[in-house]
Amino acid sequence: MKNKELLNRIDGYKDDMIELQRELVKRPVMGPENNGDGEAERAEFLVKYLVDQGFPKPMIYDVPDERVSTKKRPNVAVKIPGADTSRTLWFMAHMDVVPAGDLGMWDADPFVMRVEGDKLIGRGVEDNQQGLVSALFALKAFIDLGITPPVNLGLLLVADEETGSKYGIGGLVDLYPDVFGPRDEFVVPDAGVSDATMVEVAEKGILWLKVTTKGKQCHASTPEQGVNAFRAASRLVVMLDDLYGKFDAKDPVFDPPISTFEPTKKEANVDNVNTIPGVDVFYLDCRVLPSIRLDDVLDAVRCMADKVQEQFGVTIDIEEVQREEAAPPTSVDAGVVQGIMDAITQVYEVQPKAQGIGGGTVAAFLRRHGYPAVVWSKMDEMAHQPNEYCYISNMVNDSKVMALLSANMK
Repeated sequence: MKNKELLNRIDGYKDDMIELQRELVKRPVMGPENNGDGEAERAEFLVKYLVDQGFPKPMIYDVPDERVSTKKRPNVAVKIPGADTSRTLWFMAHMDVVPAGDLGMWDADPFVMRVEGDKLIGRGVEDNQQGLVSALFALKAFIDLGITPPVNLGLLLVADEETGSKYGIGGLVDLYPDVFGPRDEFVVPDAGVSDATMVEVAEKGILWLKVTTKGKQCHASTPEQGVNAFRAASRLVVMLDDLYGKFDAKDPVFDPPISTFEPTKKEANVDNVNTIPGVDVFYLDCRVLPSIRLDDVLDAVRCMADKVQEQFGVTIDIEEVQREEAAPPTSVDAGVVQGIMDAITQVYEVQPKAQGIGGGTVAAFLRRHGYPAVVWSKMDEMAHQPNEYCYISNMVNDSKVMALLSANMK
């Protein structure tokens, strides 16, 4: 009966959810890297909104940032007491959005939300306002019905997700370690697939390398007077395929279940056909299973580069452009994983699967501190695109999933 009451109440919030989305869209907030002034305006609005909706008084956890006018980036947390006050199930969403980009690619003003059938259209409606609104109203249902959840329910609205999380969850866990308890668990509704089946529990390590090969430029008609950096770099690119054989571990949680090592971007070398390039630059994108050390991958690349240097008489510099060691995965047996999969099945009538991904999410900050965390939503992944949209039905039903998970926590 309790679960049915929660679901019915959430159905009744549909119009309120749409209006909250509208208010958020017209208050775009961005970090300094995106020529914005931080999240203060939206945080102030959301704190007042939460209080007006009957939530306990939110707490503000500021992370210093001299680049914004307030000199700080706010992170908002509010908690509903549960029967077991030693544990909290947190729903974490981010307040910041990305710029609209090329306005000519939008059908209308990106900061005036449009409703077209089951779609909400505007910057931020999916990334991450769908998750923010769904979580807020899932918790509001407990307040309005006077239901005490089995454990504390927390709503955490963080800054700076779009530009690195140093002033968001990264700064929060470092500066305010007492905010979370040792048995807390997290849901991050900020990624997903259109059939709701992917429950993300793990991420690969990320290693991006810039490889600069230096030879000697000369006229193409007299190659003996130079050292062709392009040829040497090309040999190295082919040799790098051996990384797949050297690091061939498999993990069925991930799709694909292997580490990947792919040459991607290549910078221009010379402007004309009849010049042998003296410098050549390409990039390598490595997505590495958690069981493999990034240093081992880097050592293997360096060893291959050394062989090419000796063979071709070039020098090869390897620079780390990005490096993120894989966070410990969340166990598929964790309560939050099993609980959310049960709730997804009840609401969406599908069989979800715990999966790992090749990209990075803010859940990694939590997993590195030992907290079980899942990333989940039902969405079309319209983040950062022109005419960004979310489905109203997904927003409402995701809220139901969160409510059922909360009600059935053990």
